[in-house]
Amino acid sequence: MKTLTFDNGDKMPQLGLGTWKSEPGDVYKAVKAAIEMGYRHIDCAHIYGNEAEIGQALEDVFAAGTVSREALWITSKLWNSDHAPKDVQPALETTLRNLKLDYLDLYLMHWPVALKKGVPFPQSGDDMVSLSELPVATTWAAMEDLVDKDMTRQIGVSNFSVKKLQALTDQARLKPAMNQIELHPYLQQNAMLDFCREQGIHLTAYSPLGSFDRPAGLKAEDEPVLLEDPIIHDIADNHGASPAQVLIAWALQRGTAVIPKSVNPERLQQNLAAAELTLSDDDMQAIAALDKHRRYVDGGFWAQPGSDYSLASLWDE
Repeated sequence: MKTLTFDNGDKMPQLGLGTWKSEPGDVYKAVKAAIEMGYRHIDCAHIYGNEAEIGQALEDVFAAGTVSREALWITSKLWNSDHAPKDVQPALETTLRNLKLDYLDLYLMHWPVALKKGVPFPQSGDDMVSLSELPVATTWAAMEDLVDKDMTRQIGVSNFSVKKLQALTDQARLKPAMNQIELHPYLQQNAMLDFCREQGIHLTAYSPLGSFDRPAGLKAEDEPVLLEDPIIHDIADNHGASPAQVLIAWALQRGTAVIPKSVNPERLQQNLAAAELTLSDDDMQAIAALDKHRRYVDGGFWAQPGSDYSLASLWDE
């Protein structure tokens, strides 16, 4: 398995298992099966509501001797309602209790958005806290303390634009080690890729298959379906691979981490096998031409009337 190397020498497997949208009852079996197959990178988040079940799977594979804690890379994320400095460490402590772990390998700020304490998702602008009142850099400073306390080995962000990432990097004591963003052939984000390469910041691609199973409220009637793209299908046919395997291989060849989600054992195995697929230069050029700047997770749920947040200010586009 290819890895990404961090400044302190830590190595993260490029291919991981995503757990967003994994249902209770399914996620335990999926995580356990994935680790038994050879996955060594599991991506979690408090807001997914399934960390306790993932923690049970981790405890069971450790007890069975399937893998050691040191051999796994576990990522989780700080939710928007815990951005106040006093809430950051307790939020990580909750995640560690749920995951039955002593430390994380990577802890991410889930969004550059602040919510009032106890609000999972905003219903109006009143549920939100302006970044002028609670700046990202203030939350980040509290996350830096978590590294000092050996509660997480690395810290990073998610859903940050180049502008926001640059601003944070300019102020931070510890540079963000990762930005986890939506990345796939319809949203290639080449400027972000170039910026992060220059800065020594790694990228993780979420929704790499086009997030076709995301909630209906996040879908548009006429949206393009990435897994049905004819170019992707042609490349898959040429390699005797599936379209999903081509999409995963594309992400890996760009030097990003990638976290496809599945709870189906056969698909878990196919996704893992994608790490062995090598796309040709012609394949990569054909895929490069597919960029539509299409966000499947556009963040519109943060653009609440009466708040400072808008899609334009979220993505700086």
